[in-house]
Amino acid sequence: MSAPDPLRARPEVAGSPGAAGQLEGLALAERIAALASDRKAIDISIVDLRGLVAYTDTLVVCSGNTERQTKAIHDAIHRELKDEHGMLPRRVEGEREARWILMDYLDCVAHLFTPEARTFYRIDQLWGDAPARVVE
Repeated sequence: MSAPDPLRARPEVAGSPGAAGQLEGLALAERIAALASDRKAIDISIVDLRGLVAYTDTLVVCSGNTERQTKAIHDAIHRELKDEHGMLPRRVEGEREARWILMDYLDCVAHLFTPEARTFYRIDQLWGDAPARVVE
């Protein structure tokens, strides 16, 4: 009798093969946007980058009113995707400061900003030519 594989008991990292129930592409972006909306994020948009860049299919860009709210949006996305879909982000940056949190799920990259950071970095203008949809 073989011992259980401890790696199989852990949630899958986004983009890893064989992850059951994983969301991909636009479905993942829509779920992230819905979770952000549930946490009262503002100015939520999904940007379609398919055919424009090789590193991701979509971006979700949103803002929390404060650093605390931005962190709560991050926590809700992380918890839901881990618990319900067995997905962990490939990497997360900015979580400690919570002014700009980047969550890289490979098929989708989420950018969570405070309003001031979003204005400063102007990511919406950077991808202004890409098709985007505002999420209510």
